[in-house]
Amino acid sequence: MFNSIRGIITEKNIDTICIDTGGVEWELAAPSTDISTLPESGETAQVFTWLCHKETEMRLYGFSDNRRRTTFLELLKVEGIGPKGAIKIMGGIGQSDLESALENEDLSRLEAVPGLGKKTAQKMLLALKGKLAFSKEQDRAGPYAELVEALVTMGYDKRQAGEALKMAEMELITAGSPQEREQELFKKAIILLAGN
Repeated sequence: MFNSIRGIITEKNIDTICIDTGGVEWELAAPSTDISTLPESGETAQVFTWLCHKETEMRLYGFSDNRRRTTFLELLKVEGIGPKGAIKIMGGIGQSDLESALENEDLSRLEAVPGLGKKTAQKMLLALKGKLAFSKEQDRAGPYAELVEALVTMGYDKRQAGEALKMAEMELITAGSPQEREQELFKKAIILLAGN
């Protein structure tokens, strides 16, 4: 529904931020790590958003960039982690530390995050290993970043998806339009990933 909000920051708290968008002031729950990286009050900022809408509440969550929002959404897929828990986890560990802990299966680092117990940390390792790893090429929005994201959405490991697309590109015969090439690459990558 909302992708992002751009406006003037009017207030920064420990776990919320307020932004004025020309007469409407929005209050967004956000990780403290994201709040600290956003501009100071009185300055303009863009905050990426996610709306939680339940019978009992409606809450808007904000993040400093799209990568942080993706991390939040991945955390919500872990059993036992809700929006408030995900915000607390992200406020207790930086993006690169979280990615590193997941990739290296560093359970003790995850357990050191405030509010994250051993069982939930183990569930995070099982559910998210390989899902948050942004390789340097993908981080620079490589030519097939969207295809990688589509494969990740289907449940494939991000790193393996990138490797499968590289292999598929070497075997590519289609000399059609860019869209036809992407479709062919996507199909070949799925075949390669299914064979693993």
